[in-house]
Amino acid sequence: MEYQLHSLKNGIRILHKHSNTNEISHCCVVINAGSREEDQNKIGLAHFLEHLFFKGTSHRNTNQILNRLEVVGGEINAYTTKEHTCIHASFLNQHLDRAAELISDILFNSTFPDKEIKKEREVILDEIDSYLDLPEEAIQDDFEGIIFRGHALGNNILGTTESVKKINKKDILNFLKKNYHTDEIVFAVDGGSDFQKVIAIAEKYFGDIKSNFRKLKREKSKKTKAVQIIKSKTIIQSHAIIGSQCYGNDHPKKTAMLLLNNYLGGPGMSSKLNLEIREKHGICYTIESNYIPFSDTGIFSIYMGTDKDKMEKCQSLVKKELEKLSNKKLGVTSLHQAKQKFIGQISLAEENRLSVIISLAKNILEEGKADSLVEIYKKINLVTASDILSVANDILMLDKLSSLTFLPE
Repeated sequence: MEYQLHSLKNGIRILHKHSNTNEISHCCVVINAGSREEDQNKIGLAHFLEHLFFKGTSHRNTNQILNRLEVVGGEINAYTTKEHTCIHASFLNQHLDRAAELISDILFNSTFPDKEIKKEREVILDEIDSYLDLPEEAIQDDFEGIIFRGHALGNNILGTTESVKKINKKDILNFLKKNYHTDEIVFAVDGGSDFQKVIAIAEKYFGDIKSNFRKLKREKSKKTKAVQIIKSKTIIQSHAIIGSQCYGNDHPKKTAMLLLNNYLGGPGMSSKLNLEIREKHGICYTIESNYIPFSDTGIFSIYMGTDKDKMEKCQSLVKKELEKLSNKKLGVTSLHQAKQKFIGQISLAEENRLSVIISLAKNILEEGKADSLVEIYKKINLVTASDILSVANDILMLDKLSSLTFLPE
């Protein structure tokens, strides 16, 4: 995970990770602005803006934007999170200049035509409807709304039907001016080009952008009282989430929390929850835990999907596992195996070079640096059983956990 970093005079940072394993390069622009920056009456604005980046610039129409990389076999896409907006591209090594120019064009020269705003609004409204048809997805956002109620982190990234219908061009331009600042932008490249070539290309397409600095100030979320909510839905299977607010990116217990989450319900079939509830009792097709750290807070959750008549037992078994972790230290063997598994998964994830370069860019925005693999492994290996127990008592105590359950009508 070695990388090189360079800052342009306007504050835009250039991140480069050299990779000569194949002929494919990846690049991205990550902006430190997401749905968290929206006003309460403009929910969905950051995501709407991301869609409109592909709908016309002062140099290109929509078809020209979409074809610019596709005609040479590449691809470009984007996504929005609570705290970031990312535009990313993958292509043959020789087309880095083409990709960088295209990303710069849509980021800084988009014109947001009224007819495209109207057209894309309908696309997003369809996206919202489609998402609402997936209870396993909808329950995640509904649960975040409960955990962060009254705060922008609790809002759905897509927005609501009502809020999206009200968004106009003035709102788009105001959000862009307020939140897209040069010192909160990273252009990152993973590929075979040398660093000096990457800098030269970045200077060419990003260097003339006018400096626009700001000090990022985000309203902190308040701790919310645990609640248990049950909703009836026109669904076949039952779905449930339990969890709470958790540690942010800069918290000293973050690594221990990551390890605990991975042990409890992380990817793979050998997580504690999967072995105990799906394999041993056979009452749950999907069960997993998730920890998402934000800049100053985070969210920990456990999701389960099962038949209506099995949900109560499923939730009871989950709580039993949480009580075990809160009352007793992990054994030496269990802790060692958890570390080896987590380290192995991180190593395998290095194969997804696009995901890695985006993650590095986010780290630069959030912390000004990114740990090497050696540093990451060292932090994991330093976690003790006492650290895991401490985290469990902070986060997994049953009286601190909220729950949301969707039951069939």
